[in-house]
Amino acid sequence: MTAVSPMRPSIIDRVAIGDLLRRAGRRYGAHPATREDGRTTTFAELDRAANRVANALCSESLTPGAKIVTLCENSTEFLATIFGIHKSGRVWVPVNAMLATDDIRYIIEHCEAELVIVDTVFLERTGFATMLVGLGIPLRECGGSARRGAAAGSPVAALEPGRSEIEPDVVIGDRDLALIMYTSGTTSRPKGVMHTHLAVYFATLGNIVEDGPVRGDIGTCMMPMFHCAQHSLCLSYLAAGCTMVMLKGFAADRLIAAIEAERISFVFALPLMYAALLAHPEREKRDLASLRHCLYAMAPMPKPLLLRLIEEFCPRFALGSGQTEIFPMTTLFKPAEQSRRFGNYWGEVGIIDDMVIMDDKGEIVPDGVVGEIVHRGPNAMIGYLKDQPATDAASAFGWHHTGDLGMIDPDGQLLFVDRKKDMIKSGGENVASVKVEEVLLRHPAVANAAVVGLSHPHWTEAVAGFVTLKPGASASGEEFIAHCRAHLSGYETPKLVEILVAFPMTATGKIQKQALRDKYGHWFANA
Repeated sequence: MTAVSPMRPSIIDRVAIGDLLRRAGRRYGAHPATREDGRTTTFAELDRAANRVANALCSESLTPGAKIVTLCENSTEFLATIFGIHKSGRVWVPVNAMLATDDIRYIIEHCEAELVIVDTVFLERTGFATMLVGLGIPLRECGGSARRGAAAGSPVAALEPGRSEIEPDVVIGDRDLALIMYTSGTTSRPKGVMHTHLAVYFATLGNIVEDGPVRGDIGTCMMPMFHCAQHSLCLSYLAAGCTMVMLKGFAADRLIAAIEAERISFVFALPLMYAALLAHPEREKRDLASLRHCLYAMAPMPKPLLLRLIEEFCPRFALGSGQTEIFPMTTLFKPAEQSRRFGNYWGEVGIIDDMVIMDDKGEIVPDGVVGEIVHRGPNAMIGYLKDQPATDAASAFGWHHTGDLGMIDPDGQLLFVDRKKDMIKSGGENVASVKVEEVLLRHPAVANAAVVGLSHPHWTEAVAGFVTLKPGASASGEEFIAHCRAHLSGYETPKLVEILVAFPMTATGKIQKQALRDKYGHWFANA
């Protein structure tokens, strides 16, 4: 018998993202994989569509492991394209097409993309098509002419039509680079986070085991698939045999109508979105009894809102947390805990990860002591593209460093304290910005809140609050300060609270605190 080199990837025992869809296609066959604008695509059809994309990519003049950028909105065609890239053995680089043109150019050049797949609707943006054409990289339309059709004279061509629906025979190793997701770049240029097939596959299965979708669920694909959270959940949907209702962004009335019409059972949304659903006048008129599970992310839920949602909207809520650097979910605040404890809890570590709290010297601290949250697990990134110093810093002492501060309580539940960079140093005391934000969010007039430390000649940093108001609400900064003073110590109470029309946001829906620091940094200069 001929010996097989242990260094050569084997198709027998490999772990590859594209295999997930092939197995789902065979297992669930004619069951609906996606529903979109009245159109149903079965699991078998989705797998065949991905194979056509993969074969088309194999016919392109691309090097092995070539980086392929996508600039696409949620759609069945985009999902097939993602899997087609993986099945072809190339590397997927998802980019939010609504980023500034200069940031998109930077990402395409930084990753050395050999092909860009784009929804042609985005070419209508001023300067967008000119920028893409100027890069000299081939452009292909997502979905081809069967979907929308490029306009006459468009620089975008369809992927080669009429390709085989048989999956191409491509050797893929489980540690091969599968995707590069760029961070949101709140303070600097985005970093390219590199993940292998193994990392993403493990995260997918871990999500299902923990508290994820089950066979027969009908779930939402509403958050952008270029973001790790929705992408990870989409893979879990497919592996578990669930149907995805494809939605292009959030609108409360549209989602409420979809829950009723499609009998949606699993929703993934942000806390502000759930607040909008709860307040919408159509909610009580609709039959939403199909809902069995709601997942949220990005931030803990204010106690009054969460209790109302559990009582009036859906009985099961869970908070999932993770990072682009350690593919989500890494922690889960489960439904059984949601009405037992409140505050900035992130729950317990997931089944595929280790989690400890570490001090700045690399020592693991006991439960109840605040330090940096660090992880080990197969879903950790292999590094930042072309940034070895940042990679080394993130993997110091043999653990993945999240940059988040937290502590583990006696029940093994993780309590998030703050981002290390957002901890405010005021008058010799540490102030957790999220603690002050949580208090501001309790005020009935507040829709969203952010707290930062601004330079102060006496206190080193002064606590400064920013809020947006709920529709029709009115209040003053002084009222918010008084509200905080009733619930916080003196050094934690904001010195000023500014009411904003809207927050500066990243492409993935996070408040850009650095933008607030930059704009309002002069506030206390003459204090």
